[in-house]
Formats: sequence, structure tokens, C-alpha cells
Amino acid sequence: MRTAADLALADSEFADDATPLARAAEHIVLARHGARMRPSLPRPESTRVFVVANQKGGVGKTTSTVNVAAALAQLGQRILVIDLDPQGNASTALGVEHHRGVASTYDALVDGVPLVEVVSTCPEVENLDVVPATIDLAGAEIELVSVVARESRLHKAIQGHPKVGSATEAGEDRYDYVFIDCPPSLGLLTLNALVAGAEMMIPIQAEYYALEGLGQLLETVEMVKAHLNPRLNVSTILLTMYDARTRLAAGVADEVRDHFGDQVIKTAIPRSVRVSEAPSYGQTVMTYDPGSPGALCYLEAARELATKGAPR
Repeated sequence: MRTAADLALADSEFADDATPLARAAEHIVLARHGARMRPSLPRPESTRVFVVANQKGGVGKTTSTVNVAAALAQLGQRILVIDLDPQGNASTALGVEHHRGVASTYDALVDGVPLVEVVSTCPEVENLDVVPATIDLAGAEIELVSVVARESRLHKAIQGHPKVGSATEAGEDRYDYVFIDCPPSLGLLTLNALVAGAEMMIPIQAEYYALEGLGQLLETVEMVKAHLNPRLNVSTILLTMYDARTRLAAGVADEVRDHFGDQVIKTAIPRSVRVSEAPSYGQTVMTYDPGSPGALCYLEAARELATKGAPR
């Protein structure tokens, strides 16, 4: 398993990083010009739509969504993040307005407003757009109960966006990745996401309790595949809040890797104060502290996700 120290050594563009002054200088340059210093990755042939879901709260789901999205944007990809959680935490971390009255996912799901009309631009990261979530979304599940084809509203909205599709259909301005950040439940909002996505990323906290609800989530995925969305594939498992000092974290990581194999991202995300602090400044850790272990690990995880490509 790769550590943050390994990634820091591989990611460094400076020959002399042995002194505190040199490390401080590197950090400042990364903070100001990190995105431009990183070589771009090849773009996928068509838009990859990811659902980021786990019905257990506190596993780093939203944190992983925004940081992987920001890392991919820094690696030259064009990204759309759809905040489907009424709490709006992803919107907060990406620095976009999400108070009542702001055009949001609620308008797209309930009122059928075209997705292109509710997109905001992330002020901190180039090539990263956001569909924010407002508290109005909390009532969407009740309002959608009587709507025909209620579980496919988000799919229809995403596919109707002019920047979603293949290079032939959407051109060079297309989104390379769409990430849907789900609420910590298996309700109608999450069901909409599962019907809309082709790939699924599941963040798993490196603790025993995180494994207990995983079986229920995978059963739900299989039901959605059988009845609503045969394209859905659990392509990515991301270990979060990994504490290398404990046997428990290593044991959970081994168990997850034994069960899911190549679906598990090689780089685990460590526990990090900087990752937790970043949203309070309306930023991801990729811009708040790009030289930190958490940022370097998210960058490597994003690079691996992109280079693996979509499952066939």
C-alpha cells in the first residue's frame, strides 16, 4: 500500500526538498500554481458518470467526491459535480452558493428545469462545475412519489445536458466526469443517482462498522441493475480515514481488497486534519493545502481512477 510519504516523493518537482525552507517554498508554489504544474491526463472518449454512495454516514463520501473531482480537474479533466444531498456539504466545499432561492438540483428533479440552467462554476478550481443542493431538496422525495418514472428524473436531466456524451456528440467542451454525491440513505434521491450512473464509487472507512452496511448497499445495487439500470457497475472502492498505526485499519483494508480485488484503489486516504479543515474555507484540500498528505493521496487516487478507464 502506498503511503503519503511515497506520493510526496514521487510528486515533488523540486530537486532539493531536504530543508524546511525548501519544503515551505514547494508548498507555496503548489498552493498557487499546483494545477498548472501537473501534467494533464488523456481525456476519456465519452463522459463517465459516477455515483458516490454509501448509506452509512461519516465515511468520507462527500469529502471524497469533492476532492477526487478537484484532483481530476487539476489533471486537465472537465468535471461536473451534482450535489444530491439536502445538507449541501459538497456545495459548501466547492465554494458555491446553496441557500434557498439558488437554482439547484431540486429545480432539475422536481420542476424539470434543464440541468444546464442550474449549473454554477467552482471559483477555486478551473474546469469544475457544480449543481448545488438547497434545503428544498429535503422535500423532493415526498413530491416525487406521485410522479411518473420518478426514479429516472436525474438520468433524463444528465443525458439532456449538451456537454454530456461522446466526443462526437458533445465535442471538445464535453464533461469528462460527472460525480453525483448522494445523501447517506437508500431513499428515492439515491435511487435516482443509481439509475443515472454507469459507474459507482463507494468510499469505505477503514473501521469494522463500515463493513456492516456494505452488504445492504450491494444488494440495492444488484436490484437496480436487475430492474432499472443494467449499465451500473461498482468500479471503484476507496478506503478513507486510514490510520496506518492500527491493526484494525490494516485488517479492514485487507478484507476489502480480498473481496473486491482490482476495484479497490491502491492509495488509501489517511486521516487528515487539513482535509477536515478545508470545507470551512469553502475549498477542497486540493487548493487549501495541496502539499498535505491528504491532498497528495487524493491526487494519486484520482489519477488511478482515470487511468483505469471505464469497465467494459
